[in-house]
Amino acid sequence: MKRIGKFHKVSFDQFSRDWTDTFGESARGTIQEIYDSIKLPKRATAGSAGYDFYTPVSVTLAPGQTVKIPTGIRVEMENGWVLKCYPRSGLGFKFRLQLNNTVGIIDSDYFYSDNEGHIFAKLTNDTNEGKTVELSPGTGFMQGIFVEFGITVDDDATEIRNGGLGSTTK
Repeated sequence: MKRIGKFHKVSFDQFSRDWTDTFGESARGTIQEIYDSIKLPKRATAGSAGYDFYTPVSVTLAPGQTVKIPTGIRVEMENGWVLKCYPRSGLGFKFRLQLNNTVGIIDSDYFYSDNEGHIFAKLTNDTNEGKTVELSPGTGFMQGIFVEFGITVDDDATEIRNGGLGSTTK
């Protein structure tokens, strides 16, 4: 097994900005408590491919509802690798909990972006059975899997990333 990456928390200042942008103004102490409780992703077993990401707060999603979660996590990885993010299998199976972009792609150069490579997840409860999703703080909701990738022999990309969603096509 190749060891190619390492998870980190974003800085408190970055998390605070992103939390406020997502959920509105909160007391600094409240945001600090949420930040302090953030757990780095980890595998549940030695045979697990996915690194579980955990909710920093309780999340309740009625059928059809969506939430954007600033995870407080960034990932440093070797060039030539990508972190692919999916909902945890059980949540997808039981509730049709989905990532809005279907699969989150975290590129190796995202770590160096102005937002510190802060990983967000946007989830929707897409149930057709009327089920409400309730996740307690610290519950695994998404899994990230490291995948090696290749490029074409005539690839000439030289641009430097500086941003998140859509930043590489601007």
